Amino acid sequence: MTPAADLKRTPLFDIHCASKARMVDFGGWNMPVQYSGILEEHNAVRTGVGLFDVSHMGEIEIRGPEAGKLVDYVATNHAAKLKPGQAHYSALLYEHGGFVDDILVHKVSDNEFFLCVNAGNQDKDFEHIRQRNRFNAEVDFASNRYAQLAIQGPRARATLQKLTDTNLDSIKYYWFADGMVAGTGARIAHTGYTGEDGFEIYIQPSDAPRIWNEVLQAGLEFNIKPCGLGARNTLRLEAKMALYGHELTASINPFEADLGWIVKMDKGEFVGRPALEKALDRPIMRKLAGFEMTDRGIGRDGYEIWIEDKPAGWVTSGGPSPTLNKNIGLCYLPVAQAQPGVNLQIVIRNSPVGAVTVPTPFYKRAKT
Repeated sequence: MTPAADLKRTPLFDIHCASKARMVDFGGWNMPVQYSGILEEHNAVRTGVGLFDVSHMGEIEIRGPEAGKLVDYVATNHAAKLKPGQAHYSALLYEHGGFVDDILVHKVSDNEFFLCVNAGNQDKDFEHIRQRNRFNAEVDFASNRYAQLAIQGPRARATLQKLTDTNLDSIKYYWFADGMVAGTGARIAHTGYTGEDGFEIYIQPSDAPRIWNEVLQAGLEFNIKPCGLGARNTLRLEAKMALYGHELTASINPFEADLGWIVKMDKGEFVGRPALEKALDRPIMRKLAGFEMTDRGIGRDGYEIWIEDKPAGWVTSGGPSPTLNKNIGLCYLPVAQAQPGVNLQIVIRNSPVGAVTVPTPFYKRAKT
C-alpha cells in the first residue's frame, strides 16, 4: 500500500475530505470509497441520481490523418465505423491475446479520437499505443488536462440539463457532444459504469470543484448523493460490467470474458488478432459466469470454486447486491458449467459454501 502522502489526488480531494468521505488507496490514488454509506449511495443511483468523482481515469488523445488507422490497429473494436460524436467500448490486447486494458473510444472527427482508460493502466496504455504507432498519427497523454464527473441514475438527465444548454435528449446512448456545463467547456458523454442512464463529463481540473458543487445543487430536488468507489463497484457488478484486474487480466482473452462482441475479426490486422484466431480454432475452455450464494456467505475475488468436489474455477468479483438483496458474484468456470443452474461450492475460509450459477446481468434497468 502506498503511503498516504505519496498517493495521487484528484482536483476534488479537498472537497471529499471536507465532506468526511472515507478515503482509501485505490491503485495509487487517494479516493473516496463512501460518503453516507454504500447502500444509501447505491440506492440513490438506482432510484434517483448520484455523483461520482472519476477524475482518476486516464485520457489519451490520438490525432492525425491516420488516427483512425492507429486506433483500429491497437484496439479490438472497429473504430472506422464510428461517426463523429459516437463512442464505443473496446479493448487493448497484448500480442498473445490477453487484456492490456478495456477502454472507451470516442470519435471526435476523422482525424481525432479520445480514449478514456483505466486509472491504474493509463501510463501502461499510453506506452503500449505509442510503441505500436506506425502510422501518421500523434499519441498524446492528456490525463492532466481533464477531470471527469459521472452523473448517474434515472434523474441524471434532469439534473445535468439544468447546467447546460446542450439538449441532452439529443445525445443518444454511447454518443457525446462538446458544449458548456455550468459556464465552462465540457465533453458530455452519454455513458456510464452503473447500469443506469447517465452522463460522464470531461472538464478542466481547475473547474472541477465548482462544477461538483453546482451538480449537487442542481440535484437537490432529486435527493442527489455524492457517491464513492464502493457504490460504483456494487452498481457495476449488478450490471455485469467488467473490472480490469478482476474479470479482465493479461491471461484472459475477450472470448473467455464474454466480450467477443467488441472484437471485430473482419476489420483487418490488429494487435492480438493472430492469437485470437488460434484461440478460435480450438474450443474455449473457460468462460465468465454469474452466481448467487445459496448458503450464507460472500464469494470474494480470488476464492476457489469447486464443482462436485473438484476444483473448477475462481471468483473474480463478489459481494452483496443491494438491489436484489442477495450475495452475487462473477467467476470463471469451464464452458460446460458456465451456464445457469449449476451448483457450486465456493471455498470461504477453507469451508465449501453453496452457490448456483445464474443468468447475467443480475440487474437490467427498465427501458423508458
